[in-house]
Amino acid sequence: MSEDLMRAALDAAARGWHVFPLRPGTKRPALHGEKTCTRTGPCARGHRKWEQRATVDPDRIRAAWSQAPFNVGIATGPSGLLVVDLDVPKDKGSSDAPGGAATFAALCERAGHAVPTTYRTRTASGGTHLYFTAPNGVRLPNTAGTVADSVDTRAWGGYVVAAGSTTPAGPYEALCGSAAAVLPAWLQSILQPAPARPVGPFRLPAVDGSRAALAALEAECAAVAAAPDGLRNVTLNRCAFKVGRFVAWGDLPRHVAEEAFQAAGEARGLTAAECRATIRSALDSSLRTARPREAA
Repeated sequence: MSEDLMRAALDAAARGWHVFPLRPGTKRPALHGEKTCTRTGPCARGHRKWEQRATVDPDRIRAAWSQAPFNVGIATGPSGLLVVDLDVPKDKGSSDAPGGAATFAALCERAGHAVPTTYRTRTASGGTHLYFTAPNGVRLPNTAGTVADSVDTRAWGGYVVAAGSTTPAGPYEALCGSAAAVLPAWLQSILQPAPARPVGPFRLPAVDGSRAALAALEAECAAVAAAPDGLRNVTLNRCAFKVGRFVAWGDLPRHVAEEAFQAAGEARGLTAAECRATIRSALDSSLRTARPREAA
């Protein structure tokens, strides 16, 4: 077991990916924390976290993995990676809860692209990790729900469990792709940190519609403008879906809802392309499922 895990760590390092040990059978770093740091050895000049201590040095890797059957962590930032984490629904018994693979595929379709072919692994929970080479000179952060529901990303400040590692939930296995593809430009545009925006209350432009519809539109656009960083896309999708019933009832022109949510989403820092795709999908879904006014 130790030899297999050492080989997995060496294989990852041979790809240029910086690795560090995870506690045997877990996803938690095996390195000491700042509170227990003795300020000796690698930390002689100050505590060094797992991201700083991750390495591609074969000698250091052999020395570390000869001590215990450590699982293998890959520090995505130093490795020049952006890993897309397609999670499975938390409630596996819910048939109407799409997983990350489904929502990511739908996003790719709306963006007019196929799901990228790249190195990928199956996670212990049954999800998938898609590995991409991050562009030079761009420092992408981790995200949670920014790309789509059940889709997170790991870059600077994050790590993933490498293929060959095993937890009680199951193994991490390489699926396909011999190399990590370059991060697609359209996906980078979604992940790129938005520039700082002026702080202030959201103001809905003058639009047409019934009083109730306009009140709902203003409230939901304000919710989008106030959404937390990790829930911007999810909030936009939910709010647009809620307003869709007024479009279905004829109380609000569709283009009015689209323009208002587009403005709110972009003001919150989402890209124009991401807003358009999310709003279109949410309204289409709402129009298909809206109940008659008398039944609502």
